[in-house]
Amino acid sequence: MRKPRLRYIRRRLAKGILPLFAPLVLTPMATPVGGASSASLKDSKRTKARISEYKVVKFNQVAFNLYNHIGLQETGMRLEVFEKALTGYYNMKHRDEIADKAILTIVDFSKSSNEKRLWVVDLDKKELLHNTYVSHGRNSGDEFAENFSNKSESYMSSIGFYVTEGTYYGKHGLSLKLEGLDKEFNSNAKDRCIVMHGAEYATEDFIAQAGRLGRSLGCPAIPMEEHEDIIKTVVGGTAMYIHAEYDAYTSQYLDHVTAMAELVKENQKDIPPTEPAT
Repeated sequence: MRKPRLRYIRRRLAKGILPLFAPLVLTPMATPVGGASSASLKDSKRTKARISEYKVVKFNQVAFNLYNHIGLQETGMRLEVFEKALTGYYNMKHRDEIADKAILTIVDFSKSSNEKRLWVVDLDKKELLHNTYVSHGRNSGDEFAENFSNKSESYMSSIGFYVTEGTYYGKHGLSLKLEGLDKEFNSNAKDRCIVMHGAEYATEDFIAQAGRLGRSLGCPAIPMEEHEDIIKTVVGGTAMYIHAEYDAYTSQYLDHVTAMAELVKENQKDIPPTEPAT
């Protein structure tokens, strides 16, 4: 009963017209009572692996389409970074760790501090809201951030996924508290007082004088003339991803299959009805 259905899906894929959420109709059949042969189990594992691979491909297609629609390539954001950020966003959503506010902040510390490397994206409206400069920690590097730490008094930046919390007024004015979600990489952010705030050293004028952006004690510091608007946009349980070319970094939030499942759940109304088996 399964083979005609799989052949139908392959034909649809070949024509490029299979609906985005068709993976839902590919749920593996339950193992019959009484066990199954070794060959059947191997076939089942291969089917599950193919389904997982298919979901990864479809999720990356969604990310690519959104990336193009918003025009992020023109702003200097790399597709690879956006895909990771979006994967984390949907994993955080799946875990109910973020509010019902489709705002995603992305920082790419693989770029020079002389470039605009912070983006705030509205995923519902498919719009880029902000794109500006952001400082890294003074012990992370000069123009480029190369070293990262989760330790107090390291004065380095911490990478990974965060959720924004509330605001307060400190020596830098309006500031935003951040909760790090990646154990070993940014989970001590609150204890280290890693927050988003404005800074006079995070400006084009500073770059012109010093040859690079100024550095913080580990906080993602942004230009004073923009910091209030950005903080008010992302406050209150939104997702943030700080990226770096750092081989040691791993995260449970980079699970594409879970991200695709959450994406499908969010778009139930777009899922086509399952056709009866033939």
